[in-house]
Amino acid sequence: MSTQIDRTHLAELRKVEEARFLVNHKKSSEAFADSQKVMHEGVPMSWMAKWPGAHPVFVKEAKGARFTDIDGNTYIDFCLGDTGSMTGHSPDATVAAIKRQADIGITSMLPTLDAAVVSKELAARFGLPKWQFTVTATDANRHVIRYCRLITGRSKIIVIDRCYHGSVDETFATLDGAGNTIKREGNLGAPVDLAVTTRVVEFNDLVGMEAALAHGDVSAILMEPAMTNVGIVLPEDGYLAAVQSLAKKYGALLIIDETHTISVGPGGMTQDLGLTPDFLTIGKAIAGGIPVGTFGMTEDVANSIKKLVELEIIDTGGIGSTLARSSLANSSSSVVTTRKKSKRHQASPKLQNVLSSPLTAGKNKLESPSLSSLFRLVLCLS
Repeated sequence: MSTQIDRTHLAELRKVEEARFLVNHKKSSEAFADSQKVMHEGVPMSWMAKWPGAHPVFVKEAKGARFTDIDGNTYIDFCLGDTGSMTGHSPDATVAAIKRQADIGITSMLPTLDAAVVSKELAARFGLPKWQFTVTATDANRHVIRYCRLITGRSKIIVIDRCYHGSVDETFATLDGAGNTIKREGNLGAPVDLAVTTRVVEFNDLVGMEAALAHGDVSAILMEPAMTNVGIVLPEDGYLAAVQSLAKKYGALLIIDETHTISVGPGGMTQDLGLTPDFLTIGKAIAGGIPVGTFGMTEDVANSIKKLVELEIIDTGGIGSTLARSSLANSSSSVVTTRKKSKRHQASPKLQNVLSSPLTAGKNKLESPSLSSLFRLVLCLS
């Protein structure tokens, strides 16, 4: 039996499905045509234009693990807002907290009691005692990179090839055939040559990591504990502990981005593997869909920042923003982070084994789309 893919047949099937899509989504089609008059690509954010059919579906409502479009079609949602709604769309407890807070103040740029509640919970989960808040995980990564440069006096960061850390300029880099750092395809309007700010290393490559650190100009290593945006690539045994040791050996600070890998459990892979980063960043899911990001740090790092940043000009250094840690985000994330987990919210050990067993071989090995989809399922169920 031939295993050759019949591309002509696939093209015919796609035409059938594209036609069926248009029949079943007439209202979304009309809404898209209208939106094109006032929004670039007809969508409020450019990524939404990347859709397999003629246009994206327009959502009417979402609850739990499902959403319904304006044509009345209901979907089981395996993406959950790209993990922004990892805890489900509009959980009742979160909605109640948001409604309560909206009545008494949405943002004031002053602390609320909820901010300390969330910080205490995050400290218990991740083992880092001091926390700060931002609007997104991208902002958290940007701010932490600035602090790392401030503390170390060094200019470069290390990122993993094909990493994802939001829209941080320094991370849109890759390696060319000769091992040089270059900008990634699709990197729009890069402010400087990526080789000026970044060194790129492949995941699970300790030799490459040490070689990059040995230049003596690296302020920080920014990495996910498992790669999540190119399929799933898990760390080899001992890899992350060795990276921690190398960072200390060469005087660089280690930043762990848990924005996606929090799906492993309440403390993410940091808690699961006993990691001890200098900084930890996270966002999206911890406020149930309300925009939020946060970063934690060790006491030593916090003390270094306190010594180096003058209070009088603390608001002009590129850290923070007006809506960072609004009262609404405080309230929402206090519910999400302190809500007790039931057994059905915990990742199945069998499912974790399915994920981990085939994924340890090779550097930056891109696994099958089905495994990527399975990880999305874990994100949705966690």
